[in-house]
Amino acid sequence: MHIGTVRTALFNYLYAKQHKGTYFVRIEDTDKERNKEEWVDAIWQDFEWCGLPPDAKYRTSERLERHVALLHTLVEAGKAYLSKEPKKDDPSQTAEVVRLKNPNTNLTFHDLIRGDITFDTTELGDFVIARSLQDPLYHFAVVADDGDAGVTHVLRAEEHISNTPRQILILEALGFKRPLYAHFPLILAPDRSKLSKRKHGASIENYRAQGFIPAAIINYLALLGWNPGGEQELFTLDELVERFSLERVHKAGAVFDIEKLKWFNHEHLKRLSALEYAVQLKQFMEEHKGGHGEHAPDYLIDIVPELQARAQTLGEAVEALRTGEFAFMESDISVDALLLLEGAKTDALAVKKHLEKLLELFATIPTEAFTKDAVKEAVFPYATEVGRSAVLWPMRTALSGKEKSPDPFTLAALVGKEKTLERIEQALQIL
Repeated sequence: MHIGTVRTALFNYLYAKQHKGTYFVRIEDTDKERNKEEWVDAIWQDFEWCGLPPDAKYRTSERLERHVALLHTLVEAGKAYLSKEPKKDDPSQTAEVVRLKNPNTNLTFHDLIRGDITFDTTELGDFVIARSLQDPLYHFAVVADDGDAGVTHVLRAEEHISNTPRQILILEALGFKRPLYAHFPLILAPDRSKLSKRKHGASIENYRAQGFIPAAIINYLALLGWNPGGEQELFTLDELVERFSLERVHKAGAVFDIEKLKWFNHEHLKRLSALEYAVQLKQFMEEHKGGHGEHAPDYLIDIVPELQARAQTLGEAVEALRTGEFAFMESDISVDALLLLEGAKTDALAVKKHLEKLLELFATIPTEAFTKDAVKEAVFPYATEVGRSAVLWPMRTALSGKEKSPDPFTLAALVGKEKTLERIEQALQIL
């Protein structure tokens, strides 16, 4: 599904839930040549993943018998007629299409976002509503389905504004009550062109594969073209149901910003409990192995706070695991003597003295209280007194074996008191 389709579904969902109505999704498969079952299945899966499952769902093709009956009714009533015309793909042959008799009047409808919109229907002519009495076109099938379903509100993208007069003329010919209409602004690319799946990768499948989560996508899309008022930016779906209003939907297009989406994703990931995060990350890794065959490490739950702080997407979290950023959690690490000294800005004898002092300081902390804050409280005054880089750099590299890693206090807490002492001893031996 296109990201714009998701936002349209979201706004329908919010409005329906807020007014205790029914939100349903219809697969409009009138174009048989372009319809594929795997695409339909993918759409339903996207709705489920986004957390927007419809209250009811069906397909236009399931109602063909009803459409045919209504076409016959219009022709018999003189509101539509059969017309033999040259085929578009082969003018040497003729086809019998069904055309609606156009009353050729000015038609005005009220848009809940844009106000009154008027069309001169004369410009439409007697337009085709079916390829034959057995083959209705999109506009006719849509109106028939809306009418039979008792649809009260049609909320859709602004590109459908031009379809509205045709559909109202069909609606009136069939004798159905006109629904209320609202047309949402388009979602635009940074260059203000229409956001495209092909050009800009604007599909749920693409963002899902990158490790964006539904809560963040829904939150961000809600704010593309709608202003809740106030300073709040982070919303749950239930909060959006309470706050949403068509009156605050913009008329102008909204620009999609991938960096802003990453920010929303990061914030929603940070809201998860450690267990919730670990479960979602494991599921993501299983779904998107991509040939790497990676599995979540046994120590995943321990490093969740670090992943939450650093990774904006689940994809970034997986990349951190894949590239060994947390390899220090394994049983054995190797420490290079030159790396121990590289950022210490002092000589080996001084570094040796500082590491020995660290062993003394760590010994004062009970094993069960060996937390990040406790380690920092014990070490930081000494490091500040003699030189932070001289103490903290060798401490961090001794515990991680890497040039880049979490801060030394976090490292100590993650690996625990026993391993911390072992690795400082190992570094002293290397020096």
